[in-house]
Amino acid sequence: MTPQHQIRADYDARTIVVYQAYSPVIADAALRAGRFVAPFSFHRMTWIKPSFMWLMHRSNWARRPGQERVLAVRITREGWEEVLSRAVLTTADPAAVAQAAVHVQWDPERSPRGAALNHYSIQVGIGRPLIRTFTDEWIVGLTDLTPQVRKASALIRTGHASKAHRLFPAERAYPMPETLQDVVSPGG
Repeated sequence: MTPQHQIRADYDARTIVVYQAYSPVIADAALRAGRFVAPFSFHRMTWIKPSFMWLMHRSNWARRPGQERVLAVRITREGWEEVLSRAVLTTADPAAVAQAAVHVQWDPERSPRGAALNHYSIQVGIGRPLIRTFTDEWIVGLTDLTPQVRKASALIRTGHASKAHRLFPAERAYPMPETLQDVVSPGG
């Protein structure tokens, strides 16, 4: 049985993949530059999600206006763990949340058809003080997953969910340092 609050992600020894959905103009500029550049906003919080299925739910499989392009953002694990070390749960004291450079919230994980599951997926909001570090130092690669997302969505809609699953990134439990587990886990 999956633990209720567990970070599951596509990662290797050095990096972790998080997902974001953007408008074509933001995605195209980022893909050309290999990192986020204008018109990406450096002046507001940006949310990263290691759960592919949660982002599929959030972006409606890249059909929601302004979220038509899905990017896999490969960042250093050092950067990921640094951002988590600065996190405050959105359920914490409102004053602490307001001052935090990073927000963490846990939302129900989603099935391919969008149903809420009995365990949670982490969403990490990177605030203005860290956005440049995220974009300029932690990102090691951007991949446009939009064609894969559209194909998987079509397979699900036409009753071929098992074929769609082959297109999903492999995610497994992320080995969280105990000190970070205490920071990001509800009740931790």
